[in-house]
Amino acid sequence: MPDCVFGLTVCVISVSLQDTVEAVIGGSVIVPCSLSAQDLKLQDINVHWRQNGSKIVYDIVKGEDSVALQDSEFKNRAETFPDEYLRGNFSIKLNNLQHTDAGTYSCYITHSYEPKTVQLIINGEHRSTSYSIKTHFQMCLTVTLTQNEPKYCILCASAIFIVLLI
Repeated sequence: MPDCVFGLTVCVISVSLQDTVEAVIGGSVIVPCSLSAQDLKLQDINVHWRQNGSKIVYDIVKGEDSVALQDSEFKNRAETFPDEYLRGNFSIKLNNLQHTDAGTYSCYITHSYEPKTVQLIINGEHRSTSYSIKTHFQMCLTVTLTQNEPKYCILCASAIFIVLLI
């Protein structure tokens, strides 16, 4: 029986994340935003939620809700979870969803370098809500086979993984 050696190398070349939340007309949805920080002091934290870069969805100023400048489309339909602020959870809940709620939501947090961005998709009358994280990465596999003579094979593949939590 000939000798056979098999080697395998896996390397992740690039990773990008995009959060997408889907909901239905008339329903409710939680748009996630969190900060993982130790010793969070609410008086030092400002959070600004914007839709499509300009509409003011919700503001949290020094740990207190501030809706004075809130866009009229979100009045009495957007809410937060103040009991969760100290845990770094600044997610919002949108109620009585409309087609116009679809779009890109950005959560800007004081001292955070980049906003957290979530795409909200509004579906018609379908009665389910799902949350998906789409991850795209490229993977390289190097395989070395030895059986009397060395043989080399390099395989590069690109894949998209979708995780659905329903």
